[in-house]
Amino acid sequence: MLDWLDITLVKVGEYTLTTGALCASVLVIAATFVLAGLISRAINRLALYRHPTVSHQIYTINKIVYYFLIVLGFIGALSVLGFQLDKLVIVGGALGIGIGLGLQSIVNNFVSGIIILLEKSIKVGDFLELDSGLMGEVKAIRLRSTLIRTNDNIDILIPSSEFISGRVINWTLEENVRRFRIPFGVAYGSDKQKVKDAVLNAVNNVSYTLNDEKHKPLVWMTGFGDSSLNFSLGVWVAPDAVKRPSQVTSDYLWAIDDALREAGVEIPFPQRDLHLRSSSIDLGTRAAEN
Repeated sequence: MLDWLDITLVKVGEYTLTTGALCASVLVIAATFVLAGLISRAINRLALYRHPTVSHQIYTINKIVYYFLIVLGFIGALSVLGFQLDKLVIVGGALGIGIGLGLQSIVNNFVSGIIILLEKSIKVGDFLELDSGLMGEVKAIRLRSTLIRTNDNIDILIPSSEFISGRVINWTLEENVRRFRIPFGVAYGSDKQKVKDAVLNAVNNVSYTLNDEKHKPLVWMTGFGDSSLNFSLGVWVAPDAVKRPSQVTSDYLWAIDDALREAGVEIPFPQRDLHLRSSSIDLGTRAAEN
């Protein structure tokens, strides 16, 4: 067995790689991943019993500790292989050339992931909207990418650099309640006060409507349309509904339609009036007679 461990695999100048050193380095890496995984799971269990704000901080610490242990493990494995730290500078220089040639995006995503974890502007559980229109809940934040799950249960990996360079709307960054604006219209000649009262009564029947001193539903008149008086309902919804914008909009439109029909308020449809001038008709008639 001792003879097998001393078998030379690679010999370059003064450096010699033996089977024993190779096996030891593999064991160091494997032990590092096992240890990092155990510590990560222990920290995650600790986060389950803490306040959500503290849990987000523990999640960030967990990720930093995990990747720090992995880096230490790889450095230890290189030391077992016989590499010295001063010689790793040469490897770092070669890596720098590689970065300059084609690894910019990888490094950009890696650094962006570290910024996201430290800045805490995006946390697990937040509901995001990107410039592309993508909306979903953050399920995991990694150094290279962030996992977002849409309301259609589709998991999408977004490169971390997109959150740094692009515009991101975080619906739940500071508070987990949000006001929705629901546009609707009624026919010209409708009683505006009746419209307002009917809509406000209707929204109170939706289960997740908030109605207190700080969060009151409001109805605004927003303009004169081609066929309607345009209004907008501003309503605050409970945290469990914030992450379901399509369902929220549908429920309020449904309630508004029922309330306006019950109140006898006409909901308009597009109309076009055609006006014929008598002079144009006379010219057409004379042309036909000739």
